[in-house]
Amino acid sequence: MSTAGKVKINKLATGVPGLDEILGGGLPEFSFNIIAGAPGSGKTTLAHQIVFANATPERPALYFTVLGEPAIKMLRYQQQYTFFDQAKLNHAVRFINLSQVVLEKDLDAVLEEITKEVEKASPGIVVVDSFRTVVRKAAGGTTEVELQSFIQRLALLLTSWQATTFLVGEYVEGEIRDNPVFTVSDGLFWLYQAAERNSIVRKLQIVKQRGQASVPGLHTFRITHAGLQAFSRTLGLAGLVRNIPSTRRLSVGIPELDKMLGGGIPEGDSVLVAGASGTGKSVLATQFIAEGIRQGDPGIVVVFEERPQEYAERASSFGLDLKTPRKEKKLEILYLRPLDLSVDETMHEILDAVQKIGAKRLVIDSLAGFEMALAPGFRADFRESLYRMITALTGVGVTILSTVEVNESFTEFPFSTYSISFLTDDIIRLRYVCIDGQLRKIMVVIKMRGGNHSKDIREYEITSKGVVIIGDRLTDYQGLITGIPHHLNRSGNNEERSDKPKAKSKS
Repeated sequence: MSTAGKVKINKLATGVPGLDEILGGGLPEFSFNIIAGAPGSGKTTLAHQIVFANATPERPALYFTVLGEPAIKMLRYQQQYTFFDQAKLNHAVRFINLSQVVLEKDLDAVLEEITKEVEKASPGIVVVDSFRTVVRKAAGGTTEVELQSFIQRLALLLTSWQATTFLVGEYVEGEIRDNPVFTVSDGLFWLYQAAERNSIVRKLQIVKQRGQASVPGLHTFRITHAGLQAFSRTLGLAGLVRNIPSTRRLSVGIPELDKMLGGGIPEGDSVLVAGASGTGKSVLATQFIAEGIRQGDPGIVVVFEERPQEYAERASSFGLDLKTPRKEKKLEILYLRPLDLSVDETMHEILDAVQKIGAKRLVIDSLAGFEMALAPGFRADFRESLYRMITALTGVGVTILSTVEVNESFTEFPFSTYSISFLTDDIIRLRYVCIDGQLRKIMVVIKMRGGNHSKDIREYEITSKGVVIIGDRLTDYQGLITGIPHHLNRSGNNEERSDKPKAKSKS
C-alpha cells in the first residue's frame, strides 16, 4: 500500500505533562480507550484532565456517570485542580447521570440513552465513569455474548460519530485475558499505586495502543495541584538534540587542579569527586560552579542535604558569591528531598532548569543524598537510573560534577559506594592521611577518559578561599593512598623529623 493511500490518524494532546511523549505524540483521535486501575490511583482525575484539555463548544465532551460519586460531588473536588475551567461547564463539558437507566433497565436501554445524547451533542470526547459498574449490573442477567455485543455496538457508535472515548473502571490485572472490554479497546491505560515502606509510588503503563508506538514499560507520575504529571522512563534519552562533542576545557576554579587535569575538565564530561566526610567535596563543587558563572557558563546545583539559602551562605564564607547569579537567573539551586522521588522526576526538574537558563555546568551534591531522596523501590535501580540521567545530560553538552562520600579504609582505596566509576569520565579522589602526627589531606586524579592527566599526589588545604593545593607532589612518602604513609628517609614510622645529628650512645 502506498503512503499516499494511508489514513492519517491525528493526535490529541492529553493535557497531562509528559504523557504525550509516552504515547508517542498524543492520543490517537477517535480511539476507544480504557483507563483502568485500583480505587485512588488517579483514573477520574486523568479523565477530567483529558476532557478539559480537548472540549470545545463546537465539539463538547460528554461525561457519563454511573452509580459512582454524583457529578456535583465529583466536581467539588476536581475544581481544586488548576486544569479545571469553570467556564466550560454545561457548554463544552456536560455531565450526564446514567445511574437510573443502569439500575432499572437492560444494556440495550443504556446504549439507547448514550446514543440519544451523542446524536444530540456530536461530542469530540466521551467518558463513561465507571464502566465497570455497568458491566457488573449487567452480569446478573446477561450472557457473555450479549455483553460483548453491547461493547462492540458502543465502540462502533462512538467511533462512527468521530468521538474519542474513555471507559473508566476499577479492574485488576487478572481480568485482562478474558474480558471483552480489553479485546475491543484500541488503547489501555493502566494506573498503579503502591506503598513502599513509608512512601507512595504511582506508576502508569500503556498496556495497549493501536496505530502508533508508545514508550514501553512503567512510568512514574505524580498528582499535584495541577493534576497528573507523568515522567517517561526514557526522559531525556529521546527527542533532545545531541550536541557535537567539544574540545573546550572547563576550569575547576583551582589553578593547580586544572594543571593536574591536563588543562581542565573536558566539556560534556561527567566528573566524580569522591572522599570522606570533611575532605572538601562540596567546597570543590562550589568552586567549580562559581568559576563557570565567572566565565559566563550558567550553572545548576542540585542539593539534597541543605537548603538553597544555606548553600549560598556557605559559599559566601569562601569568598564565592552565589546570591547575585541567582538573582540574575544565571544559577539555579534545586532542593530536592521529598523522600519519594523517582529518578525520572528528578531528571525532569533538572532538564527543565537546564533549558530555562541554558545551563552548561551541573553539580549533584551528593549522590548519597540523591539516593535517600528516592522512594525505596527506586533505590534498587540506582546505578541504572544514574546511567540514564548522566547520558541524557552530558548528551546535551552539560558538564556534570557529582560528589560521593566514601568510608576511608586502610586496606583499600575505593572510589564510591555504588560501583559507578564506570559511569563517569573523570574521577578526583580526596583522602585523609596521617603525616607527622597530623591529619592532612591529599588529592589525586584517578581517571580521565578524554586524555592524559597528572599522576601526582598533591597535598591541599581548605582555607577561607576554598580548596587550595599546597606545595609540589609528595615524593618523600610511600603508601600515601593507604592513609598511613611511610617516610622514605626515616628508620622508624613514629620518629620526629629532625635535621640535627643524633647523639652517640655511650658504650
